[in-house]
Amino acid sequence: MNLVFRQATPADYSEVRRITREAYLHAGHFTADHPYMSVLDNVEHRAEHAEVWVAEASGAVVAAVTLTFAGQPYSEIAVENELEFRMLAVDPAVQGGGVGRTVVRRVVEHAQSLPGIIAISITSAMFMERAHGLYESLGFERVPARDWYVPGEDVLLWVFRLEM
Repeated sequence: MNLVFRQATPADYSEVRRITREAYLHAGHFTADHPYMSVLDNVEHRAEHAEVWVAEASGAVVAAVTLTFAGQPYSEIAVENELEFRMLAVDPAVQGGGVGRTVVRRVVEHAQSLPGIIAISITSAMFMERAHGLYESLGFERVPARDWYVPGEDVLLWVFRLEM
């Protein structure tokens, strides 16, 4: 699949919202009424305080990801000189075809083009096993010393990091 990886525009926000919502619900990570779904749904806020990128195939948005840096509002774990990506979502209609892998590779390529960035980090809930396999297959390594719990919940989030 030939993908175009680019920053989202306001015209993409409704598709980013749909894809992200459907991907998280389809995977069974959250229920529709979980408070985090409202964070995922607020693409406008994300785009204002971070970078929202999309992957497009044949003119249609098929995946989205949010990029952020240490100290920015959407950064959870990034340290200085590290790009953090979050909220990676692939349209369930095209999952299993390598879109997620391609998007992560494009994130890596983008990070390599940024001055001062020496690593990429990602947080992934311990139950997101499919994502863990993807990250590890692309060279990301677990950093257990940086794992953390969702405030107010018994959900452990694992940190993966790729040095460049």
